Amino acid sequence: MALMTDFSIRRRDLLALGATPWLASGHADANPPRGVTEQSGRPADRRHQLYTLLGKLPERHRPIKAEKLSEAERDGYILESWRIDLNGLEPVPAIVARPRNATGKMPAVLFNHSHGGGYTIGKTEFIEGRSYLQPEPYAKTLTDLGYAGLAIDAWVFGERSHATEDDTFKAMLWEGRVLWGMMVYDSLRALDWLVTRPDVDPARVATLGMSMGSTAAWWIAALDERIKVTVDINCLTDFQALIDHHGLKLHGIYYYVPDLLNHFTTSQINALIAPRPHLGLAGLRDALTPLDGLDRIDRHLQQVYASMGHPDRWQLLRYDVEHQETAEGRQAIIAFLRRWL
Repeated sequence: MALMTDFSIRRRDLLALGATPWLASGHADANPPRGVTEQSGRPADRRHQLYTLLGKLPERHRPIKAEKLSEAERDGYILESWRIDLNGLEPVPAIVARPRNATGKMPAVLFNHSHGGGYTIGKTEFIEGRSYLQPEPYAKTLTDLGYAGLAIDAWVFGERSHATEDDTFKAMLWEGRVLWGMMVYDSLRALDWLVTRPDVDPARVATLGMSMGSTAAWWIAALDERIKVTVDINCLTDFQALIDHHGLKLHGIYYYVPDLLNHFTTSQINALIAPRPHLGLAGLRDALTPLDGLDRIDRHLQQVYASMGHPDRWQLLRYDVEHQETAEGRQAIIAFLRRWL
């Protein structure tokens, strides 16, 4: 029998769980605070400005309803299957992996799946892996570390692949919506739901992903300070470097946000994560992340973290590979999570 759980998460609940006040307001279409520019402004104001670039979004504080569909043991952990109403437009399939014998509140990781043209894969990447990730799926790695993990199907992926990426992007654009904005919105709402679970410690939540999931990780962490640790794998792309290297065609259309470059660079978005711990991993032969762009981001974030007195909380590791996770990179990720989460 399916278990229906009604989550009525409103502004006061979000604030109690540590959400930034503007993020809990529900005013997704509000104007950015006066005086904010692309080079200045309080971090909270800059987060607000970044959020408003994501198009017309559903109400930020709308109630969340979640239906638990099943629970089973898998590879030494417990796998839960859920259907969650995050956005009021279409249900979001989700899976939660938790350690089999865990008790009390545990750290949790919001896992963001990749693109790779695998529209029918989506969240199952979390439990089955992908060819460019290490052989052990992240659900197994994280639960062995004692963490819970949540993965959802992004728009047009997995069980939500009923329409193409191009068609969805264009239909949303006509409505004033941005596909990336809707993807980020769902992830933020998934975080809202994750931190309400009685087995999750809301003060110890990380986000992690590869490729499209990497981009999701640093956007989500930039927008929401409840993310305490960020790990992005092989997609910390400097926007201007991508243009300079004629690489725009390498990213799906989901990636592009109107007016973004008039307000933010990649470095400026990622600076909003500081001083929280952030690990980036990149391939030296990865066309999605031109090397001069990586250098630019690394220099900027080294300066930002040093100015805040926490230079050790930012790391960018580079490996002589293309668009893939290495065995050494996986071990570095595990060590980083153990240290900071």
